[in-house]
Amino acid sequence: MVRISGVILPGSKRIEIALTAIKGVGRPMSRKILERVKIDLDTKADKLSETQEGLLRSTIETMLTEGDLVRKVSLDIKRLQDIGTWRGHRHKKKLPVRGQTSRRNARTKRGKRKTGLSGRTTLTKT
Repeated sequence: MVRISGVILPGSKRIEIALTAIKGVGRPMSRKILERVKIDLDTKADKLSETQEGLLRSTIETMLTEGDLVRKVSLDIKRLQDIGTWRGHRHKKKLPVRGQTSRRNARTKRGKRKTGLSGRTTLTKT
């Protein structure tokens, strides 16, 4: 059971995949980290030695992960809103930010469809 930056890595998975359980570490980043500390990509997370765990932990703690990353992203969005940029306005209105169309799509960002009337379903005779 390996615990790095507050996350318990899944022990039965390869270390390359197990590192992606940490927020802010994807597949490319995990490969770079493992190449830097010279750990084989195919080793299981349970099979790491203490020195390898320490190297991984020290390398990952230098990066922005988990809570620090979430805090930085939210502060960046707040800064965009405060200075009044277009992206900040789109964040404020909960609309797509990166140029996607919002007329007919964007359901995941805008939420469930709102009905035009009272929202009641009308009964029809059968």
